Amino acid sequence: MRTPFEVAVERHGTTVLRVCRAVLGPGPDAEDAWSETFLAALRAWPDLDEDTNVEAWLVRVAHRRAVDVVRARERRAVPTDEPPEPPSAPDPADGDEYGLWEAVAALPERQRLAVAYHYLGGLPHAETAALIGGGADAVRRAAADGVKSLRRTYRAAERTKGASR
Repeated sequence: MRTPFEVAVERHGTTVLRVCRAVLGPGPDAEDAWSETFLAALRAWPDLDEDTNVEAWLVRVAHRRAVDVVRARERRAVPTDEPPEPPSAPDPADGDEYGLWEAVAALPERQRLAVAYHYLGGLPHAETAALIGGGADAVRRAAADGVKSLRRTYRAAERTKGASR
């Protein structure tokens, strides 16, 4: 690949982070998956073909890294004598003042992945289907259902806000 790697990080870093957050939720796991994505990409960069769709390739690498994190979470046991601290309030600096990542995380897995890879990652339905399995039409339906569910969630939240005023 002749394009400098730094350019790819600048152009596609935000998309990769969105995909990682959609799969893993906001927080250090998503940031770690983002870092691991670009470390792996840096190693493979010199051998990448010139006609490669870099954004789609990075989203696929991010998907694999996120799956690795999910699998590692499931294998890890955390014994403790005391219950864990309650979760802290989200930091407004994370850019989630509307609760988007929480709403995406609440979607069923197939819808969440379809929304993440298609709408947040910018992959076509066919490439998304290759990542999560199934056909392009099924992925299109899952993505549409996910967006419909998110719209319902936000409309209900707006009605609740309006009623409390």
